[in-house]
Amino acid sequence: MEIIVITAFIAIIASLGGALYFMIKDGQDGKPKTSRMAKALAFRIGFSVLLFICILVSWKLGYIQPTGIQVGQ
Repeated sequence: MEIIVITAFIAIIASLGGALYFMIKDGQDGKPKTSRMAKALAFRIGFSVLLFICILVSWKLGYIQPTGIQVGQ
């Protein structure tokens, strides 16, 4: 499970870096602006939501257990 979460975070950060690159480079030197930045950010949002849902499902199925402060103390 840890490998899946780490891989997902790397993909999210890579998508954010790609969006930054496209924001800086698109529209320079007389080239028209493209929608690559918006697509990279949409991928990041979708992947973040998917990761959150996977973590919730894993918790409900018992694959991961919460740790930390006990409820009611």
